[in-house]
Amino acid sequence: MSAVIVDGKALALSLEKGLRKRVAALEERGVVPHLAVVIAGDDPASHVYVRNKQRACERCGILSTRIDLPSRTTLEGILEVVAELNDDSSVHGILVQSPAPEGVDELAIASAISSKKDVDGFHPNNLGKLVQGDASGLLPCTPSGVLMMLEDSGTGLSGAKAVVLGRSRIVGMPMALMLAQRGVDATVTIAHSRTEDTAALCREADIVVAAIGRPHTVKADWIKPGAFVVDVGISRADDGGLAGDVDPRVSEVAGWLTPVPGGVGPMTIAMLMANTVSAAESA
Repeated sequence: MSAVIVDGKALALSLEKGLRKRVAALEERGVVPHLAVVIAGDDPASHVYVRNKQRACERCGILSTRIDLPSRTTLEGILEVVAELNDDSSVHGILVQSPAPEGVDELAIASAISSKKDVDGFHPNNLGKLVQGDASGLLPCTPSGVLMMLEDSGTGLSGAKAVVLGRSRIVGMPMALMLAQRGVDATVTIAHSRTEDTAALCREADIVVAAIGRPHTVKADWIKPGAFVVDVGISRADDGGLAGDVDPRVSEVAGWLTPVPGGVGPMTIAMLMANTVSAAESA
């Protein structure tokens, strides 16, 4: 068996095509969707991510504003910028690029962004809606993109056994909630650093979502033949290249596998664009 490699780039471009129509409809009403991205510091990866987001905005017709802050910026300094953007009616989406400077509380930043402009989907109001089974708020981008990839592939989700590796507030926990919500109806297990025999759990799963940030942790003998394996993690390998959480040999067992790069990453950015357009439509 050789896994179908899921083309996240192609799906993201298809989603962006639909967003351009929604943007055109907003422009007829005199509204131009506007995303403001705040970046503090000189982390090279962060700057790459921000440039990719700016390019996606250009493709979709979304206005983007980039605000660069020094690496020594304090929490108070970031919150001042966020407050100004909250009060700016022309701005529909606010994103503060992670990681924040050392010692800066990212939860405090997420809570300070207006829930209506929280295009990352991390505000307590938006996450709280998700906990209540209400998916009408702005949803975290990576889990939303993963769910769309699963649905687009035709994978049967109702009653499927899913294992989510990792319990972060950014991916793991919201991913588990979205897979378990009514209308999706997967049976979800969250595995983490204290889980015993994670491999055995994965071998029973129809869907495995790996989001732990450790290169090639998920091995081929962890995977049930024909399973859908989603590789969210991305880190630097020993040779300096990019590596996901999933060993490449998983492709010999799985039915579907998302690549790194070119899988979940483009979909995350596409869902950020979708959240920005939705925020503009609701403004």
